[in-house]
Amino acid sequence: QLVESGGGSAQAGDSLRLSCTASIRAFSNYNMGWFRRAPGQQREFVAAISWNGHTKFYQDSAKGRFTVSRDNQKKTVDLQMNSLKPEDTAVYYCAARRFSMSRRPYGMDYWGKGTLVTVSS
Repeated sequence: QLVESGGGSAQAGDSLRLSCTASIRAFSNYNMGWFRRAPGQQREFVAAISWNGHTKFYQDSAKGRFTVSRDNQKKTVDLQMNSLKPEDTAVYYCAARRFSMSRRPYGMDYWGKGTLVTVSS
């Protein structure tokens, strides 16, 4: 019920915009998060946004480079990624969580299947 798009290949310093489209009923009740999993590593938190868009937080490495936003009318959550680095290479996932925001990839109500981002130097 979550579908990510916008991944692809980029050069270091480029920008990409990921989108997550939800078919969740009452989408505006859900807090949303972006996570990623680099090759050979565990899934890690990237960014989160509250149900009303008023609260956002980011992984330290994403601060100042990535921006999370949402449109509850369109049922979408976007992750604008600027100044990409090779270490941003990963599969990016969006997730939905009803009752609280979390930096941990546990207790999510829904997960997308992910979209691959590859950044070359």
